[in-house]
Amino acid sequence: MYYTKRSRPTSADIDLHAYQHNLEQAKALAGAACVLAVIKANAYGHGSVAVGRALSGTADAFGVACVDEALELRNSGISNDIVVMEGPLSFEEVAIAKQHDLILMICDESQIDWLSANTTSGTPRCWLKIDSGMHRMGVEPQRAKDIIKRLVRLSGGRKPEVLCTHLAAADDPEENPRTELQASIFKGSTCRMQLPLSMANSAALLRYPQYVYQWVRPGYMLTGNTPLATDRITKIQLKPAMSLTSAIIALRTVDKGEGVGYGYRWIAERQSRIATVAIGYGDGYPRHLPDGTPVLVNGHTARLAGRVSMDMITIDVTDLPSVNIGDRVELWGKALNVNTIASCAGTIGYELLTSVTARVPRRYENDAC
Repeated sequence: MYYTKRSRPTSADIDLHAYQHNLEQAKALAGAACVLAVIKANAYGHGSVAVGRALSGTADAFGVACVDEALELRNSGISNDIVVMEGPLSFEEVAIAKQHDLILMICDESQIDWLSANTTSGTPRCWLKIDSGMHRMGVEPQRAKDIIKRLVRLSGGRKPEVLCTHLAAADDPEENPRTELQASIFKGSTCRMQLPLSMANSAALLRYPQYVYQWVRPGYMLTGNTPLATDRITKIQLKPAMSLTSAIIALRTVDKGEGVGYGYRWIAERQSRIATVAIGYGDGYPRHLPDGTPVLVNGHTARLAGRVSMDMITIDVTDLPSVNIGDRVELWGKALNVNTIASCAGTIGYELLTSVTARVPRRYENDAC
């Protein structure tokens, strides 16, 4: 006999209607362009299968990082086009991609060698990535024409379906001249090829409408959060899809001068009311968050007081009215943006969302499946 009732109050509540709303906002910015909805890394921690099902009727295709992520979607019954954005990572993945009708992003000539060596299953559909200056993945711009010819020969006359590149600094607070340079290099290397182009990720879609082209690749903005360092969004309204929540499990009063938590990092400057909340770095709440990081208790702002431990945090609720054990605590979500917490942690919201661990159950709102 197994004990199945969940007693720990911590959860990540995922609003699938918010995800759908954010995709519609992306499509509005994209105009006539097709939308590759990027749901890699378990849909940025939200659950790729649930999100994929919710968006399957609206997205033109899905983008994932690797074949394993694509197969998870296929095995769940999702039939949309899926682009594997890192491309094949071994010779064997070429045949797997063909078998499951996955689109491989070709990012390196070694991957073309694997395509060439695969003589049994046929050549999978492909996109081609061009390195316009980020110098992480992609073929050299001057080699693009010859590589396309090689891909055409291998596939029996079929060209890559899309040519794409990735911008390194589209989210900079100030316009970075490297972005315009990358766009110039990309356009210069593709101008005579008469193939669909893709350059706009979430940041570029929000900030650089001139780089929309034929395909856009929003990912982070679909979670309802802006990738821009400043909140320069005026045309659309995003809705955060994840609310990371827990509850107060203990309350105590500490005297002035008393320390709280590991290392006594936080020292009470007055007699204080301290609440313990059932969440910690074992759930993905960053250990290095400083004292004073905001949390919401019943909608009111409280502050982190003491070092984050594996399973619990302590917060100062001295100035809050009527706080009780069991009260709901929002760590980030609809009322407290994840980017605010990421700024306190010296990182980006992407990292916080994708770091929510498997111990935290995802609870789906508006799930029609």
